[in-house]
Amino acid sequence: MKLRSHHTIFVRENMSSSWTKELKIICKRLLFQLIQVVTHGLFWLVYHGSGEKIPAIENPLLLDSASALAHKIRTRKVTSVEVIKTFIARIKEINPILNCVVDERFNEALEDARKVDEFIQSGNKSVQDIEKDTPFLGVPFSTKDCVRVKDLSLTAGLYCRRNEKAKEDADTIRLMRQAGAIPFAITNVSEVCMWWETINTVYGRSNNPYNTNHIVGGSSGGEGCVLAAAGSPLGLGADIGGSIRMPCFFNGIFGHKPSKGIVSNHGQHPYPPEELESFLSIGPMCKHAVDLLPTLRIIAGKNVDKLQLDKKVDIRNIKFYYMEDDGGTATVSPVDPEIKKVLHRAVLHLDKEYGVKAQKIHIRKMKNSGAIWFAKLKTKNGPAFSELLLDCKGSVNVYWELLKWLVGMSNHTFSGLVTALIENWGMKYGSEEHSYLVDKCNQLHEELEEILGNDGVLLYPTHPTPAPFHNEPLMKPFNFSYTSIFNVLELPATHCAMGLSSQGLPIGFQAVASLYQDHLTIAVALEMERAFGGWVPPSMTV
Repeated sequence: MKLRSHHTIFVRENMSSSWTKELKIICKRLLFQLIQVVTHGLFWLVYHGSGEKIPAIENPLLLDSASALAHKIRTRKVTSVEVIKTFIARIKEINPILNCVVDERFNEALEDARKVDEFIQSGNKSVQDIEKDTPFLGVPFSTKDCVRVKDLSLTAGLYCRRNEKAKEDADTIRLMRQAGAIPFAITNVSEVCMWWETINTVYGRSNNPYNTNHIVGGSSGGEGCVLAAAGSPLGLGADIGGSIRMPCFFNGIFGHKPSKGIVSNHGQHPYPPEELESFLSIGPMCKHAVDLLPTLRIIAGKNVDKLQLDKKVDIRNIKFYYMEDDGGTATVSPVDPEIKKVLHRAVLHLDKEYGVKAQKIHIRKMKNSGAIWFAKLKTKNGPAFSELLLDCKGSVNVYWELLKWLVGMSNHTFSGLVTALIENWGMKYGSEEHSYLVDKCNQLHEELEEILGNDGVLLYPTHPTPAPFHNEPLMKPFNFSYTSIFNVLELPATHCAMGLSSQGLPIGFQAVASLYQDHLTIAVALEMERAFGGWVPPSMTV
């Protein structure tokens, strides 16, 4: 009886401890949500309204996919010069409002285009051979200010690099040129490409084309913005925590983060330590999902054989799973009801159209997404963020810089300095917490791979809310965890644009598959675009 009584006390104490812990989590979540509501209201008072309108799209060439433009150029329905002039004109009319393009090679691009037109007019190569050898011949494309394009800006949003120009092309740019595409613009990024609002002290802040009071995301925010506003037909972004998918989400376009090790990172700045390289990837961003696969095929280069990009995908043969949220992380915003609604619309479509019943699942470890990402990005000897802010030529005194920022004298953004503080205060490499979270990541990877296999796709929110107001991400800094978790899991993920919310802001979700099953997530993006329309030109909402 005595032993039984001690056992009863022990169980009750553990139950009490569990309830106390759960109560603390609930209180923390409620407090965070209350702060979110109050601060969002304050931001609304400051920014309410639709902002400055961008000019309507008048030239139908601006609406075409890059693939359609390439077809028109090689079949002589339009010249490359005409196409590039059209997009240059569009950039010139939208950029004063959106501030998305920070450097250009317009004259050089037009000269490249003239050579393309002369070659096509010569008739020395058949249309079929041109399509096979140079599928994007004569088509302009853009990329972000951390991917090398010879002689163009390469600041990565750092003031200390404000005069830096690339001395050579990145591998991906070289491959795109070989495919006939013509680089013509460089787009804005966040400082050191490590914040999810695009702002820096070199080129300033970029504005959302659907409502200029809202963010474009980051770090490929300028890229997402120029594409959504029809200033470029095709772009390349880079993603280590959602830097392709978040801007695609906020700007209503499509984007793909490839499987680890497929696309070369050579030519990016800053370049990650070796142990982090598999988390970073360059990938395609575009208005139309049809451009995802051919672009990935090009930039994959010699690694393209690891994928199955030529394999025809039957939606009926995919096993679909979905999660409405991460399970309710206390410091991450709840998923907006309209985002859940489009997710449910996709699930219903799969059932009605193909008889495929998506299975709702709950993976508890997803609640640790943000913490896992931070843990996996810790390195034993890698540079600290305070060093990256000076391009690894010293280390920023964060507290002194914050004081300078308060009086408008710092060369750094507030978000950059806060990120450095978070790193300084956070877990240390090799600590018990660090080891625990790394182990959690390995377990989560095994669990997801077991669920998805080689024929499964997970539908999951790309972000919990539509594009916040400018500066609002500072109040919800960990919302990027919805994308970042798949970087450290090294899995392919495609953002699917699903139209606009009732407030006129883009919404959608991401499709995730097992390693090297990129063709499945891209097939899902194509299906969602076919069923729901995809990109909505922002000028149509005026």
